[in-house]
Order: sequence, then C-alpha cells, then structure tokens
Amino acid sequence: MSKPQNTDRDPRPQGKFKDVKMGNIQNENFLSAQGTRGGQDGGGQAALPAALGFIESLIAELDTALEIGDPNPHLNMVAALIKAHLNGKIITATMLISASGVPYATARRKLQQLLDCGLIEQRARTRSGRSFSLHPTGRLMTNWRQLADRILRLCAETTGTATATAREYYFGASYVPASQSIAPPQVLPEPLQLGGGLRILVHGDPTFMVMENLKRQFEQIIGTSISQRAFSIDRLRTEALRNAQRRVSKYDIIAVDLPWIGEFAEKNVLSPLSDCLDIDRLDAPDFHTAGWMAAHWGGRPYGVPSQTTPELLFYRKDMFAAAGLEPPHTTDAVITAARHFHAPQHGRYGIAWNAARGTALGHQFLMTCADFGQPIINLDPIAGGFAADTAKRTDIVPTIDTPLALDACEYLLQLLDLSPPDILSMSWYERIRPYAAGKIAMAYGYTLLAPYFERDPSSPANGNTGYLPHAAGPQGQPVAPVGGYVLGIPANIAPERRAAAAEALVAFTSPEAQKLYVLNGSRTAPRYSVGADPEVRRISPIFEAVDAMSLRDELQYWPRPPIPQIADIIEICGQELHDMLRGILTPRDALRRAQSRAEDALK
Repeated sequence: MSKPQNTDRDPRPQGKFKDVKMGNIQNENFLSAQGTRGGQDGGGQAALPAALGFIESLIAELDTALEIGDPNPHLNMVAALIKAHLNGKIITATMLISASGVPYATARRKLQQLLDCGLIEQRARTRSGRSFSLHPTGRLMTNWRQLADRILRLCAETTGTATATAREYYFGASYVPASQSIAPPQVLPEPLQLGGGLRILVHGDPTFMVMENLKRQFEQIIGTSISQRAFSIDRLRTEALRNAQRRVSKYDIIAVDLPWIGEFAEKNVLSPLSDCLDIDRLDAPDFHTAGWMAAHWGGRPYGVPSQTTPELLFYRKDMFAAAGLEPPHTTDAVITAARHFHAPQHGRYGIAWNAARGTALGHQFLMTCADFGQPIINLDPIAGGFAADTAKRTDIVPTIDTPLALDACEYLLQLLDLSPPDILSMSWYERIRPYAAGKIAMAYGYTLLAPYFERDPSSPANGNTGYLPHAAGPQGQPVAPVGGYVLGIPANIAPERRAAAAEALVAFTSPEAQKLYVLNGSRTAPRYSVGADPEVRRISPIFEAVDAMSLRDELQYWPRPPIPQIADIIEICGQELHDMLRGILTPRDALRRAQSRAEDALK
C-alpha cells in the first residue's frame, strides 16, 4: 500500500512492524507453547517445536547420565524427521539412518518398521522413482502433537505452573468443548510437476509476507520450488490485467482483491474454479459466508478465500475504561469519544482512518456510506444488507449523490478535526502505526494489520485493543465490511500447468495451511474451523470477535460491490472526497462531481 504521491513504493510494511520479525517461525509458537499469552496453556501444533527441543535435550542428558544406555533408533529418527518437517527441509533415508545412533543395518531395519506401520511415507524425488524423500504421515503428526501437549502439561504440573485449562485435561483428551486442534499441513502424495516451479502473484501485505517466510516449508509440502512476487494494491491490479493480455500467463496463481472479482471475471482474467477443480474439495461451508460469496460472479466462484479480513474499529479498552466511556457502537459515540481523547498539545489524537487521496480514501468513503445504510450503487435490499451479486443486472447506476452519502461526508469532516495533522496522507499502514505507538485512541483498520501492535510487546495497544464492527449511523446498522484476497488461477495459464496449480491452490487455502499462517503472524482466518481452533484463539481475541460478527451477519461485502467498474468508482470517490477534505469542494459539490464521473464510468 502506498501514499498517493508514490504508488510504486515497496508495499512491504515499514517502520516498527518491520522489526517484529514475522519470519521468525519459532517466536509466536514458543510464546503460545509456554503459555505466556494471556496466561493460558499452549499445546497442539504450536507446542511441537518446544516439546521437540525438550525431547532432544532430554535424550542427550539421559545418554550422558546412564553411560551404558543404548540409543533409541525409533525415537531418534522420528525426532529428526519431525524437526526437518517443521523447518521445511528435505530429509532422506540416509539422513535418518545417520540420526538413528545405531549401526547401519539396525537402522535400516528400524526405519523399515516405521514405514511398514504407516508412520513415515516416501515421496519420489525424481521421475525415475529411484530417489525418495521421507515425510511424517498424518497419523505420526497427530501422535506427536498429542505428545507435545502432554509433555508441556506434565512440565507445568511438575513445576506448579499448571492452569485451569491443564487441570481439565484427562487421559489425552479434554473436558473443554471444541478443543480439537487442526493438524499441521501434510506433504502431497506426489510432488507437483511444474517446470520452473510454482509462480505466484500476491499483494505485499503481512499475511502474504508470512507465506513468503514459510516458502521453504510449502516447497516441501507441494514438492516444487515457489517464486512469489509481491506488489502494492494498485500495481497488483495493473500487473494482473497486463498478465491477462499475454498469450500464456506468467503466473500459476494470482491474488485478487475482493472488489475486483466482477471485473476479472468479465475480462477473462480468472478461470472459474469449477473449470479447474472439484469445488467440493474446498469444503465451502467452512468459509465465512461473506468471504465465500464475495468470490463469486454470476453464481460461479472465481477464487478461494485466502484472507477474509474485515475492516473494524480498533479502540483502546484501557483508555475507554479509565475515562468511563462505553465502546462506541454509533457514529455519534465515535465522535464523542474521539473528541474526549483528542489532545494535540499532548501529542494525542482521537482517531485515524484512510484519508489519503485516491484508492485509500475511496475505500473509506464506500465503507462509511455503508455505515449510514447507503450502498454505492442501486443494490436491492435483502435481510442483513443488500444483494451485491449484480452480474445479470443491466440497470446499475451510482447512488453517490444522496442524503445518506451527505451524512457520511459530514461524519468524515467531523473525524478530520479529531485526527492527526497528517491524516490526509494516511492510508492502510500509516493509520495503524500511530495507533500502535499509543498516540491515537481509535483507528479504522483491517484485521490483517493487527500484528502491528499484537506482536509488539512494547506497544501500548498490545493486549489493550478491542475490536468492533463499524459504528452505525442513525439509519444504518453495525457492519464489518469484508476485505481481503482470494487466490485464483489465471484464465490463460498453460493447460499442462492447470491441474498442478489447482492442487497448490487447495493446499495453500486448506485449514491446515491457514492455521500455519496464523501461528506465524497472520491475523486473518477465512475459515470457521481455523477461527475456532483453540490454539488460534489463544493467540489473539480477534478471531473470536470476527467469528461472532459473522454469526451476527455483520460481515458484509456489499459496501464494495464487485462490479467491473468498482475500481474506477473507488478512485473517483477518493479524488473528489479528498478535495472536499482539503476545503476545495463543498460536500454537495464533491458528491455531485463523483456521481457524474461514476455515471460516465458505468456507461
């Protein structure tokens, strides 16, 4: 994302967030495993690295203490295999035999026993089938995940640090409902046959950067190299459209912002998913309803949700409690709270939001209109909002110059007076940085930006942030506008690569993969099963909050309907409303100009 004056800037997060080191796979896993997040016990997948390290250290200590004890080849080989799998490293039979600690012939026999009983599986590394890599089966990973959980519980009980959660554990199970943890991703039975490896085009946001940091692990899972190219939001759309003009796509998978679905479907940028794979394999009911429906155009899905990241209102719970203020559920309450906390003379401001010219402010305006109950085009009202799938309609017109949109403009002008002095250049990341630094009491922001403060122990907002849907205007209702990306397959992909790309798509969007992203820094979970996973919920309250909004039908994608012209309308609104915020245009003139330009765009 970028400021309007420099749309080609490196899209990767800068500043304080850069120092959080999202690439350190072990960091958050160990925090969760040691029970340092919210005072709760860790376990399951997050506990594996900690428990594995403990087992290796214990084996070494026992060997030293006993002196005459014999090595345990099964344990040594399995520990080496699990460690390689977690680190995304290829391991062969020769390597495991070396790690066994026993003579070659004995190690071969013990390894064969592990293969025969279904704990280890082989995958051909070459077309000749003479060379194999070894991988843990789902059964072995389940057994070790349970072992890791038990080891950490026993350690806690022995040292007297066990919590109530640990005491509810009994004989390898738990009295706590819905405590089944999603297993780590498993390697594909056959490596993908893709000349030059898998090529992916993505957006340079925190979740996709987590995927980049886990590249080695996913290369092992799919059996081929991965090349990931990241762009800012505007450049990503430009590159995807340019790629569609090529005779053969440069990419096997591309990330698509939800509002672009209609445009990319109409311009033949994406293949319908049903042309590439069996939709039933995706377990569609497991996706948040709004995120899954937003991936459709004309009743057909064109991508698989990779991120379902609603824009929420972040607020400082500690500051509100100290001031005796209730969480703001209405636009009037937001203004009241922002005015209370706004103290520029002390370097503190009421609220931050997307006010940079162009795409950033355009998105904010559409979502603010939704807060007041106004869709940006003439959508039909339905229960919970408006019908946003408009593929077969030919009577679409803009609804920008309306009384409710005028109310939205007046609300933004009030926010302007209670915002930081550089608000008119603030976009996606810029609005969250000062919030994370403790300079702002509230901020509108996507959930994917929460790592700015949730993973920074020095941030005043860490552990003190509440998550709410957008506050409602007098004629609106609470809404959490759904953002994020789907992963899709280009329509012009080489035919011989389509099947392998589909397999990679399924692997990258599986519950196992989505949970892995969360454990390594992501704050987006497009699947209900991932948001309900006990390990995931221990990491951040944001997942439970978003699931609750989805169940209350507050997650909606109609605020940015995916019509083919939506990108143009967003840009138009972002330009005209910026002139309004600068005082060049009155609200009525800005709406009138935006309405006229949007009508031309729709023609």
